[in-house]
Amino acid sequence: MRWHELLVIGATLLAGPAWSEPFGLGTPATPEQVEAWDISIGRNGENLPEGDGTVAEGKVVYEERCAAYHGEAGEGGIGDRLVGGQGTLATDKPVKTVGSYWPYAPTLFDYINRAMPMDAPQSLTVDEVYAVSAYLLFLNGIVPEDARMDAPALSAVVMPNRDNFVPDPRPDI
Repeated sequence: MRWHELLVIGATLLAGPAWSEPFGLGTPATPEQVEAWDISIGRNGENLPEGDGTVAEGKVVYEERCAAYHGEAGEGGIGDRLVGGQGTLATDKPVKTVGSYWPYAPTLFDYINRAMPMDAPQSLTVDEVYAVSAYLLFLNGIVPEDARMDAPALSAVVMPNRDNFVPDPRPDI
């Protein structure tokens, strides 16, 4: 071992205990705070909340809260394109959208619920999230115009690209 390697090891050992001491920042999360943020939805739909929404209701919410960012019909704008792209993933210019790329419909709910709209994440009600999910699935030709999404219906949707992903070996949540 060279002298400079010993110097680095020695300095690390001397500094180590200071790193393990608390910094005095923050407070431990309460069980209620943890529960409020425990909003993950598994790909199989487990943990989807009670509620529902229709394509027609989703269109209204989308026009009010999403269209300025994602385009009037999900064609993209300031934000990502959400509609179309089927058949493009194996080309030189793949178009990754809800309809062409997204593997599981329940995770669409999860993402919208957690991160949208961009200017006010987590501000949509559960019913609004189901409705926007239904509308986006309709725009992509995955569900009919009269579709109503709730936990069982959303979990039953088979996305067009579902079988083109490497299976996740972890257990479903």
